[in-house]
Amino acid sequence: MQITQRAVALLVVVGLLAISYVGTMRIYLDQQSDMATARTQIAERQATIAQLQDELSRWNDPNYIKTQARERLGWVMPGEVGYRVIGTDGTVVSGEVGSIQGNNDPVKQAWYEKIWSSVQTADQPVVVVPTTTPAATVTPPAPAPSASTTKKR
Repeated sequence: MQITQRAVALLVVVGLLAISYVGTMRIYLDQQSDMATARTQIAERQATIAQLQDELSRWNDPNYIKTQARERLGWVMPGEVGYRVIGTDGTVVSGEVGSIQGNNDPVKQAWYEKIWSSVQTADQPVVVVPTTTPAATVTPPAPAPSASTTKKR
């Protein structure tokens, strides 16, 4: 079997076309990968934007602002009593806001709520460190004699 010059030329041309198409195909696949990555990033950012818009709309609600002020800042409304338990290291151990006449009133708590709160309190004992320095005694100065008491009669 004899290979003709036309067959060799045809094989060379097909080889050159294949090489040029491989480079072009690689560029095409890289661009497709970049586009898929960009679509994923766009979807993630749109989800983040939707979440931030939802949070922004919640901040326009006065009840949400009151709730955040209670939770984050510990604010109370008139007629309520707020308290926080501070540990020996200065951190807040617990704290709640209760209404004097509301549902959080200890008188209106169910028996199991009272027991559970005492169990939680007993689980976190407070260690009291005794002081070794005596309290300083302050002696008031003696009153100075006034001009009317020093006059002789």
